[in-house]
Order: sequence, then C-alpha cells, then structure tokens
Amino acid sequence: MYQDAYIQYLVHFHGPRDYFECHEILEEFWKKEGKHRSSIWVGFIQLAVALYHHRIKNYNGAFKTITKAINNFHANEQLLQKLGLDKNTLLTSLEKRREEIVEEKSYYSMNLPIIDDELKKICIEQCQRLGFHWNSNSDLSNQYLLYKHSLRDRSQIIKERREKLKRKQNKRP
Repeated sequence: MYQDAYIQYLVHFHGPRDYFECHEILEEFWKKEGKHRSSIWVGFIQLAVALYHHRIKNYNGAFKTITKAINNFHANEQLLQKLGLDKNTLLTSLEKRREEIVEEKSYYSMNLPIIDDELKKICIEQCQRLGFHWNSNSDLSNQYLLYKHSLRDRSQIIKERREKLKRKQNKRP
C-alpha cells in the first residue's frame, strides 16, 4: 500500500535519526517519479534537511527548509492522510518547531504522527531488523551522523558529475 522508499524514510527518520539518509532515499525516489517541485516527497525531503540543519545549529538553513516543507505539506494536505499521518498534528508540530528554530532553541528528536497502525507496525519491524530502535533520540555525539554531508565518501558523486559534464560538452556544436 505504501511506497518502499516512504517506509525506508520513516525507518531512518524514527530509528537512527539519519536525516541525510532520509533525504537520499526520497530524492532518488522523487527523481524516478518525475521531479515535480510540488511533490509531497519534496516536502518530506525538506523536513529531513530542516532537522539536519537544526541539529547542527544552522538555524538559518533550518528555518528556510522547514518553511518550504510546511508550505509543501499545506499544499498536499490530503496526501498526508493517505500516507498514514495525522495532518493537523503534523502541521501544528512543524509550526511549533519553526518558532523554536527562530528562537534558536536546541534541537530535539521529533516523531511523525503516524495514525495507520499497520504502517507503524511495518516500520517498527524493519527498524528492528536493521538494528535500530524505533523513536530513539538522536545520538548527538555521533559526528558522522551530524556531519554526514561533509564526511561521506563523495568519489562516486564526483565521478558522475564529471561524466555528466563530459556528455554535455560532447553535445555542444
């Protein structure tokens, strides 16, 4: 009933709180879906990015991306319910989080308000299979988790960008 990418997003969101991985999972899925900027998947990506920024005290980046996520979710309210979430609780908690970001309050882990018991069961089971604890708090001492964007191996990304540039240059007259 639910896309596997969405389930994996929820697992990483509520398990290890690996927001960078949440972004990666849904970005890949979103690209296959057609890359529409107004897609609900973009809202979830923005939410993960906002929390990633908030956790490392990048309040400006967190504010910008959570605002975009809130706008996206308002535009896609009907889909939130279809994705097993309580839309009102989610939107209220995101507005509260945005206020806390403006006030530069410390990050804390948040849980998405999943109202579909079957979805929650599937996510918890996958979390356990992967060795994660459902609804755990972020490990703020894990530098790799906090700064994954700059600490990860980027060699494949760099290689793909070079190949793309080379193809683009070969197309020029």
